[in-house]
Amino acid sequence: MRRNGWYTQRDGAVLTHARQIPARFDLSADARFPHLRRERLAQQIRQDMWRRFQDHRGFSPVVEITRDRDGLMVRAGGRIAGRANIAKLSAEIEAMLYEPELRSRWMRSARLSEVAL
Repeated sequence: MRRNGWYTQRDGAVLTHARQIPARFDLSADARFPHLRRERLAQQIRQDMWRRFQDHRGFSPVVEITRDRDGLMVRAGGRIAGRANIAKLSAEIEAMLYEPELRSRWMRSARLSEVAL
């Protein structure tokens, strides 16, 4: 489904949030989260990734969230057109995913309601 220029695809336990379909990961980093609302978490991570890396020419963020019994596995990264230091950008994305202030805000925003628990 496309909304506001962004595609959100659900395929069983996997949710992918991207500007372009098919989603492509030229660079990525992973992080674990507890059970949360996947679409909201993907939107929050994508927004912060875009804010932080918008100066990298040709960067298009992609967030993929896979649900399992232990919680959520997030893969964040995306497409990059042109020249870039992939290893450095991947490390910066990983650092962002583990930033305590951001994680706290994302988890507050995407927490499950009492009814969903």
